[in-house]
This record gives sequence, C-alpha cells and structure tokens, in this order.
Amino acid sequence: MSVQDAYNHWSTTYDTDINLTRDLDQAVTRKTLSDSRFQSVIELGCGTGKNTLFLAEIAETVHAMDFSANMLQRAREKIESTLETNNVVFSVADITQSWAYDDQSIDLIVCNLVLEHIEDLSFIFSEATRCLVKGGRFFVCELHPFRQYQGKKANFQKGQETVEISAFVHHISDFFNAGQQNGLQLNQLKEWWHTHDHNSLPRLISFVFEK
Repeated sequence: MSVQDAYNHWSTTYDTDINLTRDLDQAVTRKTLSDSRFQSVIELGCGTGKNTLFLAEIAETVHAMDFSANMLQRAREKIESTLETNNVVFSVADITQSWAYDDQSIDLIVCNLVLEHIEDLSFIFSEATRCLVKGGRFFVCELHPFRQYQGKKANFQKGQETVEISAFVHHISDFFNAGQQNGLQLNQLKEWWHTHDHNSLPRLISFVFEK
C-alpha cells in the first residue's frame, strides 16, 4: 500500500486511535510555538488537523497542505466546525514537488511526523528556505531516529491487519546537514518523551531552524 493510500485509509480512525506519538507531537508543537505570533504559516502534511487549529490561533493565515485528500477533508471539517473566522487555506499537494508559494513570503513553516516518509530531505529544506522571509523559522518534529533504528514506523489497524507505512531512516545529522546546506541555522534541538515512556528511548525529536 502506498503512503498516500495508507493515510487515506487511516483518516477514518486517526483521531480516535490510541496514539502516544500523535499526542506527544501535539503537545510539543504547542509548547514550542505558543509564545509566538505569525502573519503567514505553511503546515506541511497537516493530516486531520491535529495542529492546524492551534496554528490558526497564532497566525493570521495558515496554508495547510497534505497529499491525502481524505485526511485533508477531516481537517477542513474540524476547522469549519470550530473557527468563527476561517483563516486556513487547505490544498491537496505533494510536498516533494515545487510549492505554490512566493519567495520570501512565509514567517513559519511547520512539518510534523512527515519527513520519515520523504527520502530526499534536501528538496524540502530548499523549498523552506526559498519561501521563508529573513528571520523566518522552520519547525520540524519527527519520530526520533533512535526509534527508527529499532524498526518503529507509523502504523494503524485495518480490520485485523496492522498496516505499517513505508518510511526512510533519517539520522540527526541528516536534519542538521540539510538545514546547513540550504542556509538555515539550527537554533534549537530537543528530544521528547511521552509520560508513558518510562526508561525508554526518546519518542520524538524537534528542531527549530531559522533563515
């Protein structure tokens, strides 16, 4: 099953499945960005909108992208039922292709639990650099490479079957190098554990790059 098909299938249960990684990512995003305000934000791989509503609260405009039409529809329904004033623009898009945004037009780009499905980090970082204004930030939160080394992947239940979604292992140095090679400075690197992760490897890793 392709990554796109997998997320289309997963969209019906994504918000209700027990998923500590999803929940921790949501908490990390809020903890990292809640004290900031932005004019324009790109959310890469918005999924069902677990972070979109929060981003809409701290930004004037949010451009939420995902290549799963079903995931995106869930996010759209969630936003339309919650926000009185809708400042989110949704688009079905493949982030491995050129992004439909002007140069130096975006204050913040966020990417959560997406890059494990992307083989070539350099293109993503290159487009982020192109779109960001000077001083703009690129926030990345991903499954920790240490977990990937153990064979952990995003997965969900489809009936009696456990579906593992294809992923690429990216080392910590890969993120740092992709930023450096594309003119982004690493301002913050943090590792995160869920409260249920007793005496275990970190679950997530996050980066804040700045142009």
